[in-house]
Amino acid sequence: MGSVEHRSHKGLNNRAENSHQPTRQRERAMKYFRSPRSAQKFLAAFSQISPYFRPRRHLMAASEYRAETTVRFAVWDRITGVTTLPTTA
Repeated sequence: MGSVEHRSHKGLNNRAENSHQPTRQRERAMKYFRSPRSAQKFLAAFSQISPYFRPRRHLMAASEYRAETTVRFAVWDRITGVTTLPTTA
């Protein structure tokens, strides 16, 4: 096609490559499991729990983040029945 402008340089393919990123993230998460079924079972439960432990840090000050994290872990310990935490000496 002589009348069409052909452009090729390093950054032109980035949009196509980035569209595959969510797929690659899922593949990376699944590589530690023995089967896709076991991965799906774990990730289905984990996806419900993990956001609880990741407050939106960019919306709060460091002191607020530490306080919020402490509260969330205390609630989790109560829910799971953990009464004492191991101490490091």
